[in-house]
Amino acid sequence: MADFYQTLGVQRGASEDEIKKAYRKLAMTYHPDRNNGAKEAEEKFKAITEAYDVLRDPNKRALYDRYGEAGLRSGAAGFHHVDLSEALNIFMRDLGGLGGFSDLFGGGGGRGSGPRTGSDIKIAMPLTLAEVATGVEKTVTVRLLEPCDRCDGRGAEPGSSAVTCSTCNGTGEVRRAQRSFFGQVVSVAPCPTCAGEGTIISSPCKKCRGEGRIRGEKQIVVRIPAGVATGQYMSMRGVGNVGPRGGPRGDILVVFEVEEDPRFERDGEDLYCEVLVTYPQLALGANVEVPMVKGTVTLQVPPGTQSGQVFNLRGRGLPRINSSSTGDLHVRLQLWTPDVLSEEEEALIRRLAELQRVPEGRPKGLWSKLKESLGA
Repeated sequence: MADFYQTLGVQRGASEDEIKKAYRKLAMTYHPDRNNGAKEAEEKFKAITEAYDVLRDPNKRALYDRYGEAGLRSGAAGFHHVDLSEALNIFMRDLGGLGGFSDLFGGGGGRGSGPRTGSDIKIAMPLTLAEVATGVEKTVTVRLLEPCDRCDGRGAEPGSSAVTCSTCNGTGEVRRAQRSFFGQVVSVAPCPTCAGEGTIISSPCKKCRGEGRIRGEKQIVVRIPAGVATGQYMSMRGVGNVGPRGGPRGDILVVFEVEEDPRFERDGEDLYCEVLVTYPQLALGANVEVPMVKGTVTLQVPPGTQSGQVFNLRGRGLPRINSSSTGDLHVRLQLWTPDVLSEEEEALIRRLAELQRVPEGRPKGLWSKLKESLGA
């Protein structure tokens, strides 16, 4: 039996923040998406998520600290080993990065008596930076499990019906009492005969073989808010695979993949770009067109601007997710040097070279400015 504290690599007196920090680090290492679905990583991911889900809850943690895993099973904590769907939901609920959405995270894979919930579906959603800037609505076709049209999702051949399970008398659970060091421990588990459903189908549907569901396709509309980033998730509740024999649907997990825009580098809501300018524009000042995600904006360059200087255009970046504020656009002006000169251009530059001299004294370079900013 694993020690949850050892699983997360924390001390028994660890704070909630320490537990969450340790889980974040391990979850990002063993997440199935980062390990090409490797079975060993998947098992590790489920184990650390199960440990985190217990230790993050003060009531469950108190039971575990006093009685161990046996205390969780016998108490009201409802403890069970999590499957991959539950582990992913826990991960996205706490670490998905899109907090605040009303329909975010939750759903499929729950346990208990009655029809089982269908599994979740994960789809990748490619987005352009322009779509991220405004938000977008997309219609996608997904392959999923739909109710069988022959038996209406019941799993029983037309004209027949399910019967109450004789093992659990329809409760979907079996209870076993065992004596232990802590006294009598009562464990509750899904009924092995009916798999926790409470009923048994004696005459399975010939089309779905008693599952109550068949493969199909469905179009769904995904409303994507502005400001999302690569790797973030959004959960669409109750539109995934239908559960066996009338079980509720799981979720569809939409994973965002934002395409790189060669014009910009992104840091959260802020954007960075480089604009090439000529020497006269820097020396004399000019109005320079600067690209935005959509359209352009005019930047007034003052006379005597140095190459490499950065201008911050407030509110010209990307929207901040779930907020009315917007990031900034940082523009770096870079002197453009032509590779080929006409005779007239060469003559003018040579004349300028005769007239212009670098001012005396050592110019204040980047290193000096950095030391000043650090207070050195």
